[in-house]
Amino acid sequence: MRIVSLLPAATDIVAELGLTAQLAGRTHECDWPPREVAHVPVVTGADLDQDTLSSREISDAVGGSAHSGSSLYTLDTEALAALRPDVVLTQDLCDVCAVSYERVSRTVRLLDAETRVLSLEPRTLDDVLDCLVTVGELLGVREHAERRRAAWRDRLERVRTSVAGLPRPRVVAVEWMDPLWPAGHWVPEQITAAGGEPLLAAPGEHTEPMTWDAVRTARPDVVLVLPCGFPPERTLREAHLLTGLPGWSDLPAVAAGRVWVLDGPSYFNRPGPRVVRGAEVLAHVLHGVWTGAEVTVAEARLLSP
Repeated sequence: MRIVSLLPAATDIVAELGLTAQLAGRTHECDWPPREVAHVPVVTGADLDQDTLSSREISDAVGGSAHSGSSLYTLDTEALAALRPDVVLTQDLCDVCAVSYERVSRTVRLLDAETRVLSLEPRTLDDVLDCLVTVGELLGVREHAERRRAAWRDRLERVRTSVAGLPRPRVVAVEWMDPLWPAGHWVPEQITAAGGEPLLAAPGEHTEPMTWDAVRTARPDVVLVLPCGFPPERTLREAHLLTGLPGWSDLPAVAAGRVWVLDGPSYFNRPGPRVVRGAEVLAHVLHGVWTGAEVTVAEARLLSP
């Protein structure tokens, strides 16, 4: 079976199911697992040079929204057609963060092949893990997918157990820095599972921009900075967008030295199975609790005052 993944999270799922050998195409942002996907042909590109644009410039370029408007992705339709995929994995959750489902469907209809298109639209932790089985069934490995889902659920339950009964700090998670945007969808559930109380966003919520006054009024005990698509090094380059805000130092989280820069793309932005690792990282960030592998500086680091 020839699989083309037009969503980094879908590539994560294919890898989790042990099917990377069947990947015929991927996006330019599919980067995990590195060795297995490095040789897979790329069928997307980026309209914007995100390395040279600020967060505000990126937001303005895509219509001022982190979840709707113009996509950051371009699709090489000729390359996709040449791969003659049996299955195309895509999404209909965010028109900015991946090629839109409508565009993929329109392109596939032009192919002279019986290509199946599967759109993944998870909004909660359960939805994310259920995608393993949805994809596994389509790819003919449902039983294996169910076992992998059970394994990830067990890991998530170990996180919940490890923090049971501990005080629950109040947490604001920042998914975009300019404009300020709270992390919704599955991130509030990750925070809850790790023993925190999420503020300014509800589980499964497709969020909207928030004001700085809303953050100051919330008075979070912990601030998590995990911009969509930004590795920690890029986040640190733009940390002044937060630290320069009026009254920043008055936040309880800042006064207590509990502002964390996290690896958003790996563990929080993408609806793949590694969101469970994100919850493990948060258990360490919020409570110093270790479940799973040791948390590295690449996964979570304190933002210097």
